Amino acid sequence: MSKCQRPGCGGTLEDVGGGELYCDTCGLAPVAAPPASRAGIAGVFGPAQPAGPAAPAGAPGVSAISGVSATPGPAAPGVPAPPAHAPATAGAPGAPGAPGGDSGRTSGSTSSRSSRSSSRASRRSVSGRLSQTLAGSATGRSVSVRSSRSGPSGPTRGKLGAGLVTVPPVPRPDPAAAVLADPEVPERKRYCSKSDCGAPVGRSRGDRPGRTEGFCTKCGHPYSFTPKLRPGDVVHGQYHVVGCLAHGGLGWIYLAVDRAVSDRWVVLKGLLDTGDEDALAAAVSERRFLAEIEHPNIVRIYNFVEHLDQRTGTLDGYIVMAYVGGKSLKEIANERRTPDGRREPLPVTQAIAFAIEALEALGHLHSRNLLYCDFKVDNAIQTEDRLELIDMGAVRRMDDAESAIYGTVGYQAPEVAEVGPSVASDLYTVARTLAVLTFDFQGYTNVYVDSLPDPANIEVFSRYESFYRLLVRATDPDPDKRFASAEEMSEQLLGVLREIVALETGVQRPALSTLFGPELRVVDTELVRPVAGDTSALGADRALEKASRRRDKAAKAAGTGTGAGAGAQAPGQVPGQQLPPGAVPGQLTAGHGGGYPAVQGAAGWTAPPPLPVVARLETTAAVLALPVPHVDPGDPNAGFLAGLSAAAPAELVAALQSAPVDSVERRLREVRARLELGDARGARQVLGALADPDDNADWRVVWHRGMTALCTSDQETAALSFDAVYDAFPGEPAPKLALGVCAEVLRQLDNAAEYYRLVWTTDHSYVSAAFGLARVLLAAGDRAGAVAALESVPESSIHYTAARVAAIRARLRDRSPHEPLLADLHAAGAQVEALQRQGLDSDRREQLATEVLGSALDWVLAGRVGDRAAAPAGVPSSVSGSAGLLGAELTERGLRFGLERSYRVLARLAQQGGTRIELVERANRFRPRTWV
Repeated sequence: MSKCQRPGCGGTLEDVGGGELYCDTCGLAPVAAPPASRAGIAGVFGPAQPAGPAAPAGAPGVSAISGVSATPGPAAPGVPAPPAHAPATAGAPGAPGAPGGDSGRTSGSTSSRSSRSSSRASRRSVSGRLSQTLAGSATGRSVSVRSSRSGPSGPTRGKLGAGLVTVPPVPRPDPAAAVLADPEVPERKRYCSKSDCGAPVGRSRGDRPGRTEGFCTKCGHPYSFTPKLRPGDVVHGQYHVVGCLAHGGLGWIYLAVDRAVSDRWVVLKGLLDTGDEDALAAAVSERRFLAEIEHPNIVRIYNFVEHLDQRTGTLDGYIVMAYVGGKSLKEIANERRTPDGRREPLPVTQAIAFAIEALEALGHLHSRNLLYCDFKVDNAIQTEDRLELIDMGAVRRMDDAESAIYGTVGYQAPEVAEVGPSVASDLYTVARTLAVLTFDFQGYTNVYVDSLPDPANIEVFSRYESFYRLLVRATDPDPDKRFASAEEMSEQLLGVLREIVALETGVQRPALSTLFGPELRVVDTELVRPVAGDTSALGADRALEKASRRRDKAAKAAGTGTGAGAGAQAPGQVPGQQLPPGAVPGQLTAGHGGGYPAVQGAAGWTAPPPLPVVARLETTAAVLALPVPHVDPGDPNAGFLAGLSAAAPAELVAALQSAPVDSVERRLREVRARLELGDARGARQVLGALADPDDNADWRVVWHRGMTALCTSDQETAALSFDAVYDAFPGEPAPKLALGVCAEVLRQLDNAAEYYRLVWTTDHSYVSAAFGLARVLLAAGDRAGAVAALESVPESSIHYTAARVAAIRARLRDRSPHEPLLADLHAAGAQVEALQRQGLDSDRREQLATEVLGSALDWVLAGRVGDRAAAPAGVPSSVSGSAGLLGAELTERGLRFGLERSYRVLARLAQQGGTRIELVERANRFRPRTWV
């Protein structure tokens, strides 16, 4: 920065935005610079306007720079009132539980919060439903993980909502309308500003109103709640005061016009009490730290000036910052009300969008060795489509061990009172703010001052497990178990947002993971094995075929038949016995291939519908197909391991012995190679030498511990390990996919389905989640859900054909022929034809055709249940039918010809003579009787 060239001025030229330079002392442009136009003044302040008449207090649509108003709400019963340097509440008086309605900023030296919870065990142990449902108490084997202390640097997002959710913009209001007509601090918010006192001051006695100026009756410290500046005052020769905006944590906030810089709107933030050393030091440090910081999500600090108070003769300091017009998060939250007047929480997606923007700002401060310390709903304002942090009075350097610590009860981390603030405590405040915004957080300043309510009692927690896990980690009593950086928390929060948006809209929101590689392969794509024998149990019975022909002849001669199932008796049927509509004669219910049990009909014919035999998951293959964690770039063997990615497992084990040094990543690669070789015992030995299973284990070690445990049938350890990784990274799909596999192995089908659904709904690149979801749904009896999951695999996937083949078989396998199958038969036939057009090989095409035609033949022989076009009276079943199926008429004769044709094609394609003879015999068995 260059010095100001004007005579008698020793200031420095500052860039105020848009390339415009102005002196930080005299406020004037450089001597050689042309006059700045109004359009050239860019930045975060509103358009320059002449000062207008003062608006009444609490004018709608406007928020002061501090995010507070002059009419705060009452303190909640039983909550200690904040001291004098606490900010007033924003917006309308808040009901108990309203965000910020009863909290205030407090100095660390007088915090009433105990740090007892900082030594508790982590609440992140076994927070998922899978590990909680294991046999026995799992809490004794809790697992926690430690993530890398260096988080990824994500790109700066320029739009609120990260392109995933639309947040209603807040229009920029007229700044003059925010000026208070009668600025006054309510008596219930007047406290002594001395850090070790905090006694109530300025209170009324009887009919006599409380004094706005005086001395504390407890410690004798002077206090003053009277604005020091009045409309019309000129500060530093250039800032024309318009009026008071609000009363904040460090004093009154004033709206002014900068006469030296194109009449731009600015805010002057004064001190609550010039005699308070902590307040004075905070103001000075704010100017020193933040004047050079430029970030779109942080209010811009322009100047630090002094003004002589003509009334008292004291020299008061003021911070000059940009005017931020809009609404604070507190105002936005308090405006949402139910018909009965209770506060309605913000949509969780909108709250997360705000938090991501706040984390961008905090990450920028942390990169400059600064801590914000006091993030809350009062201290962030939405202006148009951007969120800005304001009220920077609590900002301090990370290595500052002397300045007073400021925070707010209910938001501040429990360890701050003893060990001071940190990056982890800043992230804690963001998580607490998220909790306050997303549900009616009753008691967050007392009962739940350092904890979260039971998730079973909070709807948003029960609905979005990943969101709950994120808050639990970010508010862990142990700072070392929270997120390592604002970037890491933002990345996981963005992953949670993608998941929630996908669940709410039904549209996938994929993203490239920074922690895991892509899915390696998809195993167990055959949910139901191909039919080994005859595809039609009823059609293969020649006695039934003869009975059908006699029935048709009798019906045709008498003219009173009802088509299939009318008139003639089947072999084994008791004469005169009346069967339920569509029921199969009794001899077939225990006949070919097990037959088909009856569905609900007449008395004595009720049985559950059959379920197909679902192929069991190959556990080891599924575990080895899970996404692989990225190699830690800080590992000394990272470069060496990169050259071994294509090596076979046996070669890899040998090559790893020649690694330059021993390291965690080298051993983890060996663990994986030994699992691929089937050497689970060797994998356990290598893993055991890495770290004990206590807390603070590296998350990659915990992940491989879960893999090894699942391969060795230690499901409890596997569940705890994968659950711990999910706790650490709730925005990642890989831990949920692993938990789905673990739950399926444990036969917890409901949990497996939920985890698989979470992954598949969010990201369609994890195709194994679709097959897993279909597999557990089919095993649980939800055939329609399984088919829908398989049919949702996109055509662009290399597993599209396998998914469609599995869907065809899931539709029809082991279906009772007296179910209404017509729609499913046509859907399956259309899918077979579509696969043929896309290049399906002839062998699989004809195999699928025999399965579809066989199911159709059984359905026709059982009476065509549910077919509106069933044979009318007098019409034989051999000539009745609906539209064709795979080139065959949907009649007994047409379907038999179709089966014969497909079996003969399969016989020609068969490689072995015995198989060819068997297929020819099946073709002859299904061929209808003809004269030729």
